[in-house]
Amino acid sequence: MKWLAKIDKPRQLKLEIVKELFKDLNPNKPDTYGYYLYVWENNRCTYDYLQDTLEIAIEQAEEDFGVPKNAWTKVE
Repeated sequence: MKWLAKIDKPRQLKLEIVKELFKDLNPNKPDTYGYYLYVWENNRCTYDYLQDTLEIAIEQAEEDFGVPKNAWTKVE
């Protein structure tokens, strides 16, 4: 799954959150999901963060980059 947001101020950024499956090497432990927050500026990834939940990734984008929570659109 993927979510996108764009902001123009104070600089133009494209942000995406991608849900990733992490398979545990130990067969007795369940697989887990993580959410990567990628920040793109001038077609270059300038930041990436791994968070446990979508909500935490969205909160980080708001706190660090000023992206409102309602700016996110699910695209996949």
